[in-house]
Amino acid sequence: MYGTYRRSSTPNFWRLQHLDILNDVKLISADTLDSASMGEVLRKSNPDEVYHLAAQSFVAASFDQPLYTSDVTGFGTLRILDEIKKFNSKIKFYQASSSEMYGNERTSIKNENSPFHPTSPYAISKLYAHWITKMYREAYSMFAVSGILFNHESPLRGLEFVTRKISNGVAKISLGLEKDLKIGNADALRDWGYAPEYVEGMWMMLQQKKSDDYLLATNESHSVRELVEIACDVAGILQSKIISSKKNYRSLDVNMLQGDYSKAKKNLKWKPKTKFKKLIKIMVEEDIQRWQKWLKGEQFPWDAATVNNNL
Repeated sequence: MYGTYRRSSTPNFWRLQHLDILNDVKLISADTLDSASMGEVLRKSNPDEVYHLAAQSFVAASFDQPLYTSDVTGFGTLRILDEIKKFNSKIKFYQASSSEMYGNERTSIKNENSPFHPTSPYAISKLYAHWITKMYREAYSMFAVSGILFNHESPLRGLEFVTRKISNGVAKISLGLEKDLKIGNADALRDWGYAPEYVEGMWMMLQQKKSDDYLLATNESHSVRELVEIACDVAGILQSKIISSKKNYRSLDVNMLQGDYSKAKKNLKWKPKTKFKKLIKIMVEEDIQRWQKWLKGEQFPWDAATVNNNL
């Protein structure tokens, strides 16, 4: 198994260490801004399948870095596809598309045929990547799949995302390490699922005889406010410790996202198993355990010890 990492970035493999698979993955430095780099990765790994998950994936940051986001998240996908076409067009390709592509499109529940109305540089870049993947599939008969995944979370989620920001924040408050936590729009509604189940769905897409696009979701939407309520209950703290601040709002937000996974259920035999409340419980309890270990001076793979929650 091969994996890539950015040459210019500080090595950060704590997730692989946490999963105890760091020694099982052969790492190759790569850069989606550099076509030659992607071609070299293909030559070194000679893969049967490519899962393209690399992106500037934080929506808020895309407003501050629209050109960089477009180049990495949008055109980076084109560079990889074109290198695959030249190296071995039989390689199966997975593109990580996003529910953010739907934006504020008026249909309440989205499926693979719902129109797109992206509302951020990130979402627009993902939409370009989505359509260029479809074009390569149709124009060059490549096995190229786009998985339109709605929010998928786990204790390995980055701290910049609201689910982990809240699970980490309530964990610190419960242990007396912080007094409060500032978040953005508490009324935003999202369809949240458990990441390991979605990764299984990604793999299932590439095991089909024919390539196609699939949406993975839970067909449920919950507000950030509900997330806070559950997280505070698990951590045993008052909800008043979590403060919704206009400073943390996005420049242009998506009010609601909810997906219909019927196609994946029918064709892939895939369905989500972990309910929203259990998902949040898993994340909060893991972050509490991490901070407890930190207080005891234990050393372990982790990302949170020096982060300011209120940024």
